[in-house]
Amino acid sequence: MGSTGSAAREAARPATTGRRGAVVAALMLSMALAALDATIVSTAVPQIVGDLGGFSVFSWLFSGYLLAVTVTLPVYGKLSDTFGRKPVLIAGSVVFLLGSLLCAVAWNMGALIAFRVVQGLGGGALQGTVQTLAADLYPLKDRPKIQSKLSTVWAVSAVAGPGLGGVLAAYADWRWIFLINLPIGAVALWLIARHLHEPERETTPHARVDWAGALAVFACGGVLLTALVQGGVAWPWLSAPSLALFGAGLALVVVVVLVERRAAEPIIPGWVWRRRTIAAVNLALGALGLLMVAPSVFLPTYAQSVLGLAPVAAGFVLSVWTLSWPVSAALSQHVYRRIGFRNTAMLGIGTAALILFAFPFLPYPGQAWQPTLLMLLLGAALGLFQLPLIVGVQSTVGWAERGTTTASVLFCRQTGQTIGAAVFGAVANGVLAARLGGAGDLDSVTRALDAGTAPEATRRAIADAVHAVYLGAAGAAALAFLVLLFLAPRKFPVLKD
Repeated sequence: MGSTGSAAREAARPATTGRRGAVVAALMLSMALAALDATIVSTAVPQIVGDLGGFSVFSWLFSGYLLAVTVTLPVYGKLSDTFGRKPVLIAGSVVFLLGSLLCAVAWNMGALIAFRVVQGLGGGALQGTVQTLAADLYPLKDRPKIQSKLSTVWAVSAVAGPGLGGVLAAYADWRWIFLINLPIGAVALWLIARHLHEPERETTPHARVDWAGALAVFACGGVLLTALVQGGVAWPWLSAPSLALFGAGLALVVVVVLVERRAAEPIIPGWVWRRRTIAAVNLALGALGLLMVAPSVFLPTYAQSVLGLAPVAAGFVLSVWTLSWPVSAALSQHVYRRIGFRNTAMLGIGTAALILFAFPFLPYPGQAWQPTLLMLLLGAALGLFQLPLIVGVQSTVGWAERGTTTASVLFCRQTGQTIGAAVFGAVANGVLAARLGGAGDLDSVTRALDAGTAPEATRRAIADAVHAVYLGAAGAAALAFLVLLFLAPRKFPVLKD
């Protein structure tokens, strides 16, 4: 593995001291902040646009936040390995809460988008450092406990977020969507500051931060992710803006490689991709991000347009996978202790591939219980896939490398989601164009259905488009299975606790 003796000694002693229960509560609150923010804003968009205007650019409320979170994950991971988890988590929480306060006082859409980016700059620290501290707090045999708690928090937040956002926007004011973060974040900050005490550890004198690498990673990720998010939406894929962004992004990739090769303490060290275990988990979770786009983005449209469900019922069809996912994740320890991390993950993703492949064979128009059952099974399969990989890869490194490792897998998952949104959006629009003679895209067609002006043939075209997306997601799951089969070692090189 290339782990040093000091890294092994660091892995062998507790990473934190103090009241562990209070620290876990703080981590769960911090995770709730990050998870709620991903869903709570969506239902308040009509009220926000009605108040501030800017309908043509409101999608950047989500894209700007996503970009900032994704590109800062590697930076925060390296900083937490250099200076400790506590200062990074506190700094990130302060930035996130500052962004929330600024969002609440935004005076126009441009200001709100800018402040959402500030939120995202802190959100990267919340996501990455919370997952790293979860591994620091518990030895390997107990890590499923904290991971299942965090998965449950994410699931509950995903289900409750849209409803809470709608209630606040309808009965209070959309600005409370951001103000509600302040008391929750303040409690989490107080618990972390008071109860998290990291022990003394071996550090190199005058630790240097690779600020040039951080800036290069931020610029490269921002440009490429912007090209993926806006391509096919704000401009055609083969237009001048799209080609210019992709060209600039590829040039910045070269800059990142050159800068990181020369850096004494690179933000993205080469060992992240040279070690088989970490490289395999990175690629597998990237494929997970890719396939998650199919249900999370396209299933609500399918449920409303094809099944004829109301928005609330359509949301329930999607949300059932957040019920089975944490339960399966919590029980996965009983499987991977018998057959290993890799084989457990392969069992989960192989099952997920079959479930995704089965979706296009549902009868048309079908009944709501059919996709609901598939989503329930899909959540169980993905819980069996994701948690063993995260717990396993975190257990192959010592304290001084755990933040970077955790950030790399989360970065790959986030990037996979961004790529999936772009690729599957293009697939869906292409199928619709073929079925309808080149008329419209998915958004315009579903709006016509909502207005009652589209014929039955349009519903069938939407069903075909979503079926094509699910076949693509099944292919992504199969790709993850092959990555684990041929690249990941049969037995992860776990360090002794």
